[in-house]
Amino acid sequence: MEDHYNLLSKKGAWGDQGDGTYVNPVLPGDYSDPDVIRVGDDYYGISSTLHCSPGMAVLHSKDLVNWRMIGHVVQDLTSIGPEYNYDRMNRYGRGVWAGAIRFHKDKYWVYFFTPDEGLFMSTASDPAGPWEPLHHVWEVAGWDDCCPFWDDDGQGYLVATNFADNYNIHLFKLSDDGKELLHDSDTIIHQYKGSEANKLYKINGTYYFFHSEVRFEAGSDVRVVMMLRSKHIYGPYEEKELIHTHGKEVDREPNQGGLVQTPSGEWYFVSHQGHAGIYEGRTLHLLPVTWVDGWPIIGEDTDGDGVGEMVWGGRKPINGYPATVLSTYDDFDRADLEPYWEWNHQPRADKWSLTERPGYLRLHACQPIDKDNFFTICNVLSQRAFRTIHNEATVKIEIGGMADGQEAGLCHFAQTYCTIGVQQLNGTRVLKFNSSGTIAWGPKLTGSALWLRSVWNIDGINRFKYSVDGVHFTSFGDAYQLGWGNYRGDRIGLYSYNCESEQGYIDVDRFGYEAAGAM
Repeated sequence: MEDHYNLLSKKGAWGDQGDGTYVNPVLPGDYSDPDVIRVGDDYYGISSTLHCSPGMAVLHSKDLVNWRMIGHVVQDLTSIGPEYNYDRMNRYGRGVWAGAIRFHKDKYWVYFFTPDEGLFMSTASDPAGPWEPLHHVWEVAGWDDCCPFWDDDGQGYLVATNFADNYNIHLFKLSDDGKELLHDSDTIIHQYKGSEANKLYKINGTYYFFHSEVRFEAGSDVRVVMMLRSKHIYGPYEEKELIHTHGKEVDREPNQGGLVQTPSGEWYFVSHQGHAGIYEGRTLHLLPVTWVDGWPIIGEDTDGDGVGEMVWGGRKPINGYPATVLSTYDDFDRADLEPYWEWNHQPRADKWSLTERPGYLRLHACQPIDKDNFFTICNVLSQRAFRTIHNEATVKIEIGGMADGQEAGLCHFAQTYCTIGVQQLNGTRVLKFNSSGTIAWGPKLTGSALWLRSVWNIDGINRFKYSVDGVHFTSFGDAYQLGWGNYRGDRIGLYSYNCESEQGYIDVDRFGYEAAGAM
């Protein structure tokens, strides 16, 4: 059965198959560094967002297979530091790294490190928000992958990796309010090459310390999921490997993630999988967990050695809930942006609006930090590009408010970028294609409305199209390979800038993204 599901996954199948089974990934997009908890019959997860704003995505599920985004923990990245602001944009690949979510004292708690600014936390009574203003617990650099834990006596702890110091893993006590580390309690509890991805649990009176580390297996260094256990929180700990890793191309290295138990007593591991270079980024996977002699086994122990193997699908944990629909349609009638939208760094607030023209997203032009450098455009609004057999994103923009020097349109970006848009020069608007500096000019545009479309397949080969009537579309520009960059998969989004002045705007009427279904 595993080979069957692996074949389905390679062909682009994902998620809920509609017959009581699922195929990995359960979300075929960049939901990196997940953690998950269950509260009652609801499952809540978080995913790192790095330099995107709002920060730290929050997701919800009823069955561990079908997920949707419901909000973010960090509304303003400048509450972390000034380098995230539109006038600096200096945190590509940094920012909000892996964190952990827990439910304690009737509140949801999220802790995370940024590699440069330190440890942050927030709480909320509703995981969809609002979240309390971000609290800076510890100003420090070189740390990551933290997890809070509250013991039966109410004492709180935090486990984290000091990757700047040989990947030593530390255990701290927390203050009663969870807002301070008691540094005199600092204890190193583990160290190995690349040891991180920390989670701490107490199950049936035993402390379980989950992490991953880099080991030499199958002829190369691979990241391996490990567990320590002890009857005492400070150890001594026993150690065990939980799932065999055979390489990035074979099983895509299940790594960061969290253990969760269903109401019926079954256990699962929610993880990201993926590696540098794949355009969809690190996708969300669900693996079964069985317990043998007090140890969890992730996946299936096919050879009886007590260590799991990758599972590419199986029976759904819970039936009766609708399948995830990746397709989105936004006509910008809401008071706020939908949760799937995220800005590249913290946007300039006075350069975008949902109220200046109700029912439209107005994107004013502003000057980039560096002229003609796409990655310094202050207000690029984007969402995840998915890996399915067919993807089509179409936006309708009104361009009557543009000014000379302004360019605006539809984009893909990661390490490189590719855009299709309109540029106004000397009062004339012209179609423009730009693939990381390779430019092609199209026809003059005389109307006030323009439709732009991006189409890509499972291989991530993108083609742009345009239309002046919304019915007949014409291909324009070369094929572009969607890519990976700054620990992120490809993003598709909207942009508007002006290298000459602060003048001009576009109105985005609607944006629709249709992705192939799971079956």
